[in-house]
Amino acid sequence: MPAEGPCYTIVFEDNTETPTTQELRSALEKGSDEDKLEALRKITVATINGNSQPGLLMPIIQYIMPSKNKQLKKLLHFYWEVCPKYDENGKLKQEMILVVNAIRNDLQHPNEYIRGATLRFLQKISREAELLEPLIPTLRANLEHRHSYVRRAAVFALQTVHREHPSLVPDAAELMQTFLAAESDASCKRNALVFLANVALPRAVEWLRGVWDGIVGMDEGLQMAVVEVARMDCARETTHRPKYIRAMFELLGATSHAVKYEAATTLTTLTQNVAAVKAAASCLVTLAIKESDNNVKLIVLDRLDALRERHRHILDGSIMDVLQVLSSADMEVRRKAMSIVLSMTSGRNAEDVVLFLKKQLLRTQEQDFDKASEYRQLLIQSIHVLAIRFSEVAASVVHALMDFLGDSNNPSALDVVAFVREVVEKFPALRPAITGKLTNTLMNMRSGKVFRGVLWILGEYMEELDAIEMVLAEIRKIIGEIPILAAESREEEGTPHTDEERDERNFSGAGMGRPRVLADGTYATETAFSVSSTRTESSKTTKPPLRALILGGDFFTGAVLAVALTKLVLRYDKLASNRSKANSVRAEAMLTMTSIIRVGQSKFVTVPIDEDSNERILGCIQSLSELNDCQEVNEIFLMDSRVAYAQMLGAQEKRAAEKKAVETVKENVIQVDDLLTFRQLSKKSVDEAVDYLEDLGKATGIGEVVEDFISNLSRISQLTGISDPIYAEAYVKMHGFDILLDVLLVNQTANTLQNLCLDFATLGDLKLVERPTVHTIAPHGFQSIKATIKVSSTETGVIFGSILWDGPNLTECCVILNDIHIDIMDYIKPAYCSETQFRSMWTEFEWENRVNVSTKMTETREYLKHVMKSTNMSCLTPEGAMSGDCDFLSANMYARSLFGEDALANLSIEKTETGAIVGHVRIRSKTQGIALSLGDRITMSQRDTKPPL
Repeated sequence: MPAEGPCYTIVFEDNTETPTTQELRSALEKGSDEDKLEALRKITVATINGNSQPGLLMPIIQYIMPSKNKQLKKLLHFYWEVCPKYDENGKLKQEMILVVNAIRNDLQHPNEYIRGATLRFLQKISREAELLEPLIPTLRANLEHRHSYVRRAAVFALQTVHREHPSLVPDAAELMQTFLAAESDASCKRNALVFLANVALPRAVEWLRGVWDGIVGMDEGLQMAVVEVARMDCARETTHRPKYIRAMFELLGATSHAVKYEAATTLTTLTQNVAAVKAAASCLVTLAIKESDNNVKLIVLDRLDALRERHRHILDGSIMDVLQVLSSADMEVRRKAMSIVLSMTSGRNAEDVVLFLKKQLLRTQEQDFDKASEYRQLLIQSIHVLAIRFSEVAASVVHALMDFLGDSNNPSALDVVAFVREVVEKFPALRPAITGKLTNTLMNMRSGKVFRGVLWILGEYMEELDAIEMVLAEIRKIIGEIPILAAESREEEGTPHTDEERDERNFSGAGMGRPRVLADGTYATETAFSVSSTRTESSKTTKPPLRALILGGDFFTGAVLAVALTKLVLRYDKLASNRSKANSVRAEAMLTMTSIIRVGQSKFVTVPIDEDSNERILGCIQSLSELNDCQEVNEIFLMDSRVAYAQMLGAQEKRAAEKKAVETVKENVIQVDDLLTFRQLSKKSVDEAVDYLEDLGKATGIGEVVEDFISNLSRISQLTGISDPIYAEAYVKMHGFDILLDVLLVNQTANTLQNLCLDFATLGDLKLVERPTVHTIAPHGFQSIKATIKVSSTETGVIFGSILWDGPNLTECCVILNDIHIDIMDYIKPAYCSETQFRSMWTEFEWENRVNVSTKMTETREYLKHVMKSTNMSCLTPEGAMSGDCDFLSANMYARSLFGEDALANLSIEKTETGAIVGHVRIRSKTQGIALSLGDRITMSQRDTKPPL
């Protein structure tokens, strides 16, 4: 009998129509095949869920086993797999002898399907040695069956039996070697080779030596087995490594994509030869291009990226081949391929890469295909990175990218603005050409965000007198006639309101024409009216772009325009020798600013001007009116803004360098008393060999670091009281996406508690994986019960339940358990994203939770750290932006859950005159659960804070 039974999944059982044992017996005995199928299905489900119904075992043997119905036989195999086969004393039930005899008959059945299905069933009961021992001779006889399906299943059945009980097949190696020599079917050879490699690897290598020349022509499955044997043999000292390397080279040209991938992966573990690495990389690139499955493409690209990290310069020549992967329609594949390309780009191939990306960028503009805007944005961001990294290509791409400033796709245009702004700051030699190009493209822009970025660039980096005059002239064109209010009023007054006025204007506007008389005797004046209406409508639609934005209520752009005009006028005043012209320029700029404020307070705008924009524009007007009196203000306009932007770029570069340093440095801590293996003394291979046993150990948790005792104590939850008949406490352990509950039950009474059941239920996205079994606890005895709960999302979950047992006179006793609240912080990890990505997600996410700040803390920075610690979120706002002594603090935070859910937060707080902190935290996410959970977490953490001493 095995030490512990196999674990099965709980299957839903409809208890509303549960038939009695007698009804099931009757259906098995007298029902049709359909009735028998349904009855056997219900018995199997009940057995899986813990109700074995041993009284139905003999009726199943009597009435189901003799049936020739193939569906019944297949379902019967499921029942034999789950039904109890041992009695209470651990001995095999007598009825199982009849079952073994029936299985032996099926193994000798003339129908090959029944034989094959029975052989596959034997793999499911491979732990039952007493059942298998009488079947071994019949099982071995199936190796000589005429049909390959039976032989193939027999090989794997023998392998499973030998793995669990080697004594039942002591001559497995000789048996498989003989079978391989005589077998002609490729699938049977594949199974036998895998079996032989696991039992006696030298014998498998010996067979492989005899077929070296025929490996290329083998079946796909057999080629995969050959690759596996080569990998296993090379994990130890072998003299066949050169032959394996040659075989892997040949398999790189196989027709199967799976064989190509495995051969390329294995080749990099066998040798670090440059030619081998290039051949493997070329094979992986070809797979990424030709494979149709996007998931496979991502896997292959991950492998190629790992190979690139080990051979940074060897694969640089393959960068143009990797660029062909961008032809894929999937954006995830494109992003992965682009990240590899950016990491492979060097000074030698930067121009070729940028040229290719420029062609792709033009293609997105000329052709309309799916996700063209996203692909265009990806290309612009990639060119941005390359242009900053390699200054020699910046001049060749910046003019091409500026053609996209008028792009209808706003994110792409914003990426171009960010790129141009950084290039202008880092490469002073390119400033005149770039600013000139920006000036000429002002009329093509339509987005307020793009205007704001471009106006800031022009205000900061226009330093020549002629250039400033040209910019001011273009600004006059994009804003139109000023004052705006007077022009709009005249345009409105020029439009007739009454029918009489319209008729008069129609007659007067007819020019040389005269009224026409229609057939019914009426005058036809619609022609003149339609001309006037068309002219009026066209005048509205052809407003200058910046004027249209201001009339639409975008006064933030108007404030940016005022600041840009102030900078340009201040710089012009320093450079100009003609004072009258300088005064004229200043007066025109002040008139433009005043015009924006006046029209913002009129009825011609959709939204009145906001207080912040109004105050900002008034400040600019005051600065220009006191031009020669406040030199400090002039310096702030002309110098501080550019210095602040340079510091921001420096902070970004520093953060990127620190992140890269953290990623490149691999911690490899070795204790002084650790054993020294010979592998460490030998030469490192190009790629680490795949150790499947080690991977299996990591996957199952073997060899994990054991938590300390204090950490375990902090996870214990008391479920019942000390005075209850049963004391219960649970140790809650998070393991990946599962929650393991280890419940300790203590019988505090002097009576034996029979049929004790621990019943759990859950709230939230938690699911109980298995139902705890029934137990009997002796007086003052202990019982440990384990339960596993599956977590499917980051949401505050609650586990509750009760303990039930049979009391005196068969009465049911019950103890209600305390609730266990699952801490979602175990599933939330700090993460980082760019400001653009944060703003995009903030706009997209619909669920928001606003938490008011209520704390006894008095320092804004300390409160920010407290919130970050309690929510496991990272701060995206740069340290330089929060430095200095200020009573206001605004910061963005970001985190990501193990389930791929994004959590955004914005902290806006103020320190009052009394020293208290007031404000709020706004949390946004795509799902409601994580937003509410983080809000509750912040609220609870505020209660736990203590005032500083």
